[in-house]
Amino acid sequence: MNHKHFPTLLGTVCFAVGLFAASPTVLLAQVKTDGIPTRDQVGALNLPADIAPIEAPFDMPQLTRPQFKADTLSITQTGAKEGKMATRAIQKAIDRMNRQGGGTVLVPAGVWNTGRIELKSNVNLHLTEGAELHFSGNIKDYQPAVFTRNEGVELYSLGALVYANGQRNIALTGKGKLVGPPQDCEIQQRQMRGGVIETYIDVNTPIEKRIYDGKRGKSVFLPMFVSPTNCRNVLIEGVSLESTPFWNVVPVYCDSVIIRGITVHSVGIPRGDGIDIESTRNVLIEYSTLSCGDDCFTMKAGRCEDGLRVNKPSENIVVRHCLAEKGHGGITCGSETAGMIRNLYVHDCVFDGTGTGLRFKTRRNRGGGGENLTYERIRMRLSGQPFVWDMLGSKTFVGDLAIRLPARDITPLTPSFRNITARDIIVESGTQFIKAQGIPETPVENVRIENVTARTDKLMLFQDVNGMTLKNVSIECPDSLIKLVDGRGIRFEQVHFILPEGKVSLEKEGELSRDPEFIRCLMRPQK
Repeated sequence: MNHKHFPTLLGTVCFAVGLFAASPTVLLAQVKTDGIPTRDQVGALNLPADIAPIEAPFDMPQLTRPQFKADTLSITQTGAKEGKMATRAIQKAIDRMNRQGGGTVLVPAGVWNTGRIELKSNVNLHLTEGAELHFSGNIKDYQPAVFTRNEGVELYSLGALVYANGQRNIALTGKGKLVGPPQDCEIQQRQMRGGVIETYIDVNTPIEKRIYDGKRGKSVFLPMFVSPTNCRNVLIEGVSLESTPFWNVVPVYCDSVIIRGITVHSVGIPRGDGIDIESTRNVLIEYSTLSCGDDCFTMKAGRCEDGLRVNKPSENIVVRHCLAEKGHGGITCGSETAGMIRNLYVHDCVFDGTGTGLRFKTRRNRGGGGENLTYERIRMRLSGQPFVWDMLGSKTFVGDLAIRLPARDITPLTPSFRNITARDIIVESGTQFIKAQGIPETPVENVRIENVTARTDKLMLFQDVNGMTLKNVSIECPDSLIKLVDGRGIRFEQVHFILPEGKVSLEKEGELSRDPEFIRCLMRPQK
C-alpha cells in the first residue's frame, strides 16, 4: 500500500510537475450555481399545462400527447358501483370505447374496487379529482396470466394492475389516485421468494412455458402497478400511485412515452421502484415526484442471457424538472443492463432525502451497460454517495462473480459504463463524494464531472477506473483520503479541496494504479 500526502496549494507536487500557479486566486474553482433548481421549483406540484420543447445532446423526437376523440363514457354507464367489484364494468367501458374508435373512459369521484385493467388503443382512462381505484390483492382477479417482463426476464404471470400489450395511443390521466393491494394480501404471500430470478427460470425454457399464474396454489411473480408493454404513443399524466405490490410505472418495449406530473409513494415497500424504463425508447419524464421503497427513477434493459436474447436498449430518454424524495437512488442505470442504456439526459432535478444520487449499477453477468449519459443542473441532499458505480455486487446474488480478482475473460455478458458527463451540480450533503467500483476487465471509462460544489463526509474511491476528470469542483470534507485501487487516468483540474489540514492523502493499491494529475488546484484547511 502506497500513501502520499499533498500539502496546501499542492506546492511540492505541483512544482515537481510544473503545474503550480503563483496566485491562489486563479486556483479557485469558479463554480456557477445559478439556474440549479430548488425543490419548490420541480415535481408534480409545478406541472405546467403544456409540454415545452425537448432539448437533448442527442437526436430526440419532439414528443406530443396522443389525441383522442371527444366521446366520453363513464364507468357508471357500464355498471360500476361503489362498494362492489367494478373490474368488468371498467373493462367493458374501455373495450366499448376502443371498438367505437376511441375516446375517454371516465372514472368519477368515489372509491372503485377492481382487479386488473387492460388499456386499449385510442382510449384515455381518466380519473377525475376524488376518484380512487383500489386494486384487489387476490390472485384470481389478475388471471389469466399475461406476457410480461419481470426483473428483465420474459415470462407469463400477473403482469400489472394496469396493463396493456401491443396497443397504440393510450393514456392514464387525471387527478385521481390508484391504490394497490395491502401488503399482507394473497399476492404478496404467494410471491416467488428466495433467490434471484435465474433461480426459477432456465434461460433455455421457451417463453410460452414460463407460466406462473398462481393456479393450483402455485407461486406468482409480483405484478407491477402500471405497465404498458409493446405499446406506442403512451401518456401517463397527473395521477397518484400508492401501495404498489412491486415496481410502479414500467413501460416495457415501448416507443414514444410521456410520463408527467405523477406522484408515487411506495416508502417501506421492498423493490418499490418509482419509474422504471425497461428496453423502451423516446421517453419524456417530467415534473414528477417520487418517494419510494427502492430506486426512484431507473433505467433498465433486460437481464443476463434473456436480456441479450431480446437485445432491446433503453435509449433517447429525457428526465427533467423532477423531484426524488425518499428512495435508494435518485436516478439509477441498472442493474439490468443487457440491451444497453444509452442517450439519457437528466436535467433540472432535485434529489432531497434520497440515498444515492447518480447511481450506475450492474453485475458481471448482466451484459450491456450504459453509455452517452448526461446529467446537468441537479441539486442533491443525500444520505449516501452523490456519484456511485456499483458493478460487482454481492456474493449473495451473483456468487463468485462478485469476487473482484482475478480479472475474467470478457464475454457477451460483460457489462461496461462509459462516456458519462455530469455538470452544474450542488451536493448539499452526502457521505462519500465518489464511490466508483468498476470491473477489472471493464473499468469505468471516460467520465467527466465539472462545475460542482459539494459537502460530503468522505472524499473518493476509484477502483477499476480508467479515465475520470473532475474540473471546476469545490469540495468541503472532514476526510482527506483519495484511494485508488487499480485506478488510473484520474485528473483534477481547478479543484478546490477544503480539508481538515489542507492536505489530500493518497492511497494506492494495485499494479495499474497511477498518481492522479493535479492541475491548478487549491487545497486549504477548513475553518
